[in-house]
Amino acid sequence: MGKNKKTTGDTYLAVGIGIGLPLGAVLGLTIFDDLAIGAGIGLVFGVSLGTTIDSNKAK
Repeated sequence: MGKNKKTTGDTYLAVGIGIGLPLGAVLGLTIFDDLAIGAGIGLVFGVSLGTTIDSNKAK
């Protein structure tokens, strides 16, 4: 068996989702008066930001 390698591929994705969802929910309640719209927008920005950081770190 090979050595165990610690993988950290999804860490920034999780951070992006964790930050994007609550901020999007708050902005959605403030601007649109709807939690789901804001959470969806926050999720999109969180996933895109997290995957961008992950792809830059992989190089």
